[in-house]
Amino acid sequence: MDSLRQLWNRVRAFFHKTPLDADLEAEMAAHLEMAIEENVQRGMSPGEARRQAMVRFGGVQQAREKQREARGLPFVDVLAQDVRYGMRQLRKSPGFAVTATLMLALGIGASTAIFGFVDAALIRPLPYAQPNRLVDVDESWPGFPRSNLSRLDYEDWKRMNTTLSSLDVYTSGGFLLRMGSVSEPVPAGRVSDGFFHTLGVEPMLGRDFRPGEDQPTAAKVAILPYGTWMKRFGGRQSVIGQPVILDGDAYTIIGVLPRSFTFSPRGNAEFWVPLGDRNGCESRRSCHDLDGVGRLKDGVTVAQALADLKKVAAQLEKQYPDSNRGGSASVQPLPEFIVGQVRPILLTLLAGAGLLLLIACVNVASLLLVRSESRRREVAVRGALGATPARLIWQFVTEGLLLAAVGGGAGVGVAALTMTLIRKLIPASIAQQATFLGDVGINPHTLLFAACFTVGAAVLMALTPVLRLAFQDIHVALGEGGRGAAGRFWRRLGANLVVVELTVAVVLLAGAGLLGKSLYRLMHVELGMNPEHLATVNLMVPGNPRPEELRTLYREAESRATSLPGVEAVALTSDLPVRCFCDTDWIRIPGRPYHGEHNDVMERDASVDYLHALGAKLREGRWFTDQDDESHPAVTVINATMARKYFPGEDPVGKMIGDIKLSPKSMRRIVGVVDDIREAALDAQPSPAEYFPIERGPDNFFSMVVRTKGDERALLPELVKALRGINPDLGVYLELTMADLIDATPTAMFHQISAWLVGGFAVLALLLSVVGLYGVVAYSVSQRTREIGVRMALGAQRSAVHRLILKEAGVLAAMGIVLGLGCAIGAAALMKTLLFGVEAWDVETLAGVAAMLGGCALLASFIPARRAARVNPVEALRAE
Repeated sequence: MDSLRQLWNRVRAFFHKTPLDADLEAEMAAHLEMAIEENVQRGMSPGEARRQAMVRFGGVQQAREKQREARGLPFVDVLAQDVRYGMRQLRKSPGFAVTATLMLALGIGASTAIFGFVDAALIRPLPYAQPNRLVDVDESWPGFPRSNLSRLDYEDWKRMNTTLSSLDVYTSGGFLLRMGSVSEPVPAGRVSDGFFHTLGVEPMLGRDFRPGEDQPTAAKVAILPYGTWMKRFGGRQSVIGQPVILDGDAYTIIGVLPRSFTFSPRGNAEFWVPLGDRNGCESRRSCHDLDGVGRLKDGVTVAQALADLKKVAAQLEKQYPDSNRGGSASVQPLPEFIVGQVRPILLTLLAGAGLLLLIACVNVASLLLVRSESRRREVAVRGALGATPARLIWQFVTEGLLLAAVGGGAGVGVAALTMTLIRKLIPASIAQQATFLGDVGINPHTLLFAACFTVGAAVLMALTPVLRLAFQDIHVALGEGGRGAAGRFWRRLGANLVVVELTVAVVLLAGAGLLGKSLYRLMHVELGMNPEHLATVNLMVPGNPRPEELRTLYREAESRATSLPGVEAVALTSDLPVRCFCDTDWIRIPGRPYHGEHNDVMERDASVDYLHALGAKLREGRWFTDQDDESHPAVTVINATMARKYFPGEDPVGKMIGDIKLSPKSMRRIVGVVDDIREAALDAQPSPAEYFPIERGPDNFFSMVVRTKGDERALLPELVKALRGINPDLGVYLELTMADLIDATPTAMFHQISAWLVGGFAVLALLLSVVGLYGVVAYSVSQRTREIGVRMALGAQRSAVHRLILKEAGVLAAMGIVLGLGCAIGAAALMKTLLFGVEAWDVETLAGVAAMLGGCALLASFIPARRAARVNPVEALRAE
């Protein structure tokens, strides 16, 4: 009870200091007067009586402090005093406070911002039930570790496997959505009936697909993503049961997915519909257009599921040797599949941000060391007056916490702005696939991350002056007055810190240089065509028109586009360049030994002028002509890679190729060979490709390329208007210039984002490291004023002083550059998956980085060297 009463009195005393202080002052004054009166009664004079009373009473201030500690909360009192004192110190040095805060905010903000993306993509679990039990399931072929499933194989895998509690598939699709009098192309996802059940996702409104609703005879139904429900249907709950017209057919809306649902592989889908009718591809076991997702049974591992499905694939290979020869299975955790492409980029950016934070902390530590050297006398005086080492340490810890708290708070603001900026820089086409971007922001995870680094920075800033000043010899410190040994100590420690900064800066600059060179090489890769003055547009034909109607539409579309001013050439194709390694065909060459192997080539349907309009180069033979239609024998044009691979050392023109059975309908004659056109990803090696006349196999989906004399961007609105004039229901979408199409490819965007962000970190690292070097050299010059004065008094020329200072800086820069280059080669080897056409030890890049950093270092050192050379010897010696 007594201890509780004492605690209460202490708390009360802490919050009621003013009246209690008055009582204390009155009590002390009364005791002092009584002592003085006793001394007077003993015969002392009033003055002597007061002096003796004061001596016997002790220091009034010390007594007052002891009483306050006894009746208050000493820890809180000391903390409050130190915080107030620290704030006064920061106000006295606004330049130091602002600089240190900005550096911390920059480092913590950049690191926290990138961590926000890492957290959303790699750390947080997918928004599905037990996501660690979900796996990506696909086929595997020689040369293609992960390949799509065929629909017939999927149905057999689902029936025959023993390790998956469920297996479902999904694929992309597209519809012409008709709302009112307007038809608009919309992306969609086609899925098997148990797809959402396998993911463990239930609609927030309505119901899921029922078993059997993915069969051709089932009624047409659709489920809406939350975004589509809000955007197109106003978030009305009455939407359940209403029809929506897709491709002229009425689909009944049966459900709305939760707002939290995302599925990155089909992140832009505006409607989810069952598989339904088999299209031309899905009716053949040899055609693959589906991706699988499965849920492991309890106790089953990914390795066990892979072994099980490989057995199933082996059975199907025996049963269907023509279509399944060499086929196997691919199984991997679904989270790994979804984030696999972005993982190396995010980890590289996080490492870059961490290095930037390291430089910022080193710079702040350097500033604190400089500041602590100027406070040596202050600390010595406080120690001489009775301040204990623990009391001094706590003062520095408080100042470090205060500075770190301000920098960390500002860093959170910087992180929020940086996240917003990065999200805006990411194109919509990439953002639709990277659905995790919606979860990026300031949240408990990012706040905890920022708090941890803030505490770490606080510890660093507290220890930096403590280790130097808290245990110094008071007499030596008072005698030195802040020079001599202090200067030598700072030159040694500050030099080491600068070497660390320069080393890290070289790593970031080299990484940025290699990524920038990779981006340049990627964007200047040989395309096999001329992308300048090319406009592209995609078209979707409503309904199910007959082949004759499609051919008529093709000719009308070409005619309308050709009539536009400035148009030089118009052509159609089934697939635009640099899009994907898709629409492949298996070929066989008559007269060659055949053992069931699959010879994969990309198949592209093209109109007569397509290759010429692209600017492709004809190597041998001829282009297509109007005579190469369905009424004449089939012909094809192949690329150079296909000619080298399947016709080595011979002229392929005139040779015949067909399908794996050499069916008469599939036979076609090679009439030409063109240089490789980059059909797949920009960083992928050219693959064998063949081009067919598009009128022999017309399709509802096709693309148009238009070569113009003038600005192709200005042509696009007129082109879209002309095409929509053919039929109001004709879907016209994704109108882009060829240059924009290339820039918008995932490969190009990932390289651009990584190059720009790492480059930004590198520029900031260069600035901070150069500032750090300048600070070390400038402080060194200030500490060596007398030495320089003596040198000049003894006859040293200004040029010699210049050389002296620049040599000191040059040694530091050389050490940092050499160490940095070695670290940079190792770092580049770790991020080799992000490099294209560049080696980790690229001499040009490393030499350029070394030259740039060396030049900046010497420039930063020139100003203090120039100041040193202007020292007046007489004034320098007098100042000492």
